[in-house]
Amino acid sequence: MTDLSFAWSAVGGDPALLGRATTVEREGALPARLPVRETARACVGACALAAAELGAARAGLAEVPAVRVDDGAVATAFLSERHLLVDGRAPVSFTPLSRFWRTADGWVRTHANYPHHRERLLSALGVPDGVDRVASVLAERSALEVEEAVYAAGGLAVALRTPEEWAAHEQGAAVAARPLVERERLDQTHARVLPPVPGAPLLPAAGLRVLDLTRVLAGPVATRTLALLGADVLRVDAPDRPEEAGLHADTGFGKRSAVLDLAADRAVFEELLAAADVVVTGYRPGALDRFGLSPEALAERRPGLVVAQLSAWGGYGPWGGRRGFDSLVQAATGIAAIEGAPQRPGALPAQALDHGTGYLLAAAALRALTEQSQQGGTRVIRLALARTAAWLKDADAPKPAHATEEGSSYDGPADGPAPWLTETDSRIGRLRYARSPIAFTDGPADWPRPPSPWGSDAARWI
Repeated sequence: MTDLSFAWSAVGGDPALLGRATTVEREGALPARLPVRETARACVGACALAAAELGAARAGLAEVPAVRVDDGAVATAFLSERHLLVDGRAPVSFTPLSRFWRTADGWVRTHANYPHHRERLLSALGVPDGVDRVASVLAERSALEVEEAVYAAGGLAVALRTPEEWAAHEQGAAVAARPLVERERLDQTHARVLPPVPGAPLLPAAGLRVLDLTRVLAGPVATRTLALLGADVLRVDAPDRPEEAGLHADTGFGKRSAVLDLAADRAVFEELLAAADVVVTGYRPGALDRFGLSPEALAERRPGLVVAQLSAWGGYGPWGGRRGFDSLVQAATGIAAIEGAPQRPGALPAQALDHGTGYLLAAAALRALTEQSQQGGTRVIRLALARTAAWLKDADAPKPAHATEEGSSYDGPADGPAPWLTETDSRIGRLRYARSPIAFTDGPADWPRPPSPWGSDAARWI
């Protein structure tokens, strides 16, 4: 089931509020064999409803504002990184080594957009560089052999699997056994009284501080949404791990961007944590624990915090500690096989696992804030791209419809994305970008500020 009621239930929402949401359906939005349009609509709808609920509580409204989900806005937002223009130019999003490759017995999907991942991939394959050389080496090896060798070298590659093969895999079974959104209360910390907010524009997260320790797409989409809703969002990256310029610009709206060495600048981080309301992490499970960033360690130092954790494969099972990206999860879980042709894997019309999980993460964080303000307790929420993939595949049998091949230039709903695109000047340049699909009565229409250049802001709260 990919409807709003399921997504809303997954984040702990009151079913009585579902009547506050309406949908504008548009043919041609996010066409796929799997129900991508419906899943995307549900994720955005749950987030908008959670925002309206928290906003109503903080503004003292007698009724939760009406929510409107427009397929056109959703489809455009789910392609936001493709719609972004910087001074009229589209940023490069995928490098030549990030793609599907034929192997001796099938296909493998690699991800090498970052220099360190590229180096590890080439090292695992024993080649200096070059697409032709990589293709030649991979054609002589099995997909599973490549998957394990590249992973052992710290790189990123997964074998293409059918849905049945993923269901039989130990990680696939572990993922399927978990809820779509894992929600936990760690302690009995007293509820925090959130200050009231004005009714128009209604900013449910106004005055709240969000520490953003995420990268690439799903996590930054979630925190970008919280910034839209009024939160002071500070993204923190390691000094030696710059984000891709295009992705940073696309997901940086409303935020500030700082660099911080979590080991050397521990005192600075502790000052940030001491005043944070939400901490969002998007690194592989356990990667940040050595810095005291496990939920339990955070709760000891900042009781009443909302901790939101995002991963590719889930923090459990044999792949619990592995890195991953949307494209890799599509390949491993059977989605690329479903969406492809008989002799070639395909892809969803957007990085829908990233975007969908991002909006669900924001929805769960907003609901956790609502629950914490009413009942107290440090709250932990966990989501995984692979679990969102399982939800997408759990729908009815795939449609025999046109599938989107990897690299497609699909541009949005049938009537075009123009109504949901706008422009602004920034320190990065003149930006064309997608508006947020989150819409409710008296809610914000756009972000309060354009993105900052990566790492250009001070590591402190406003």
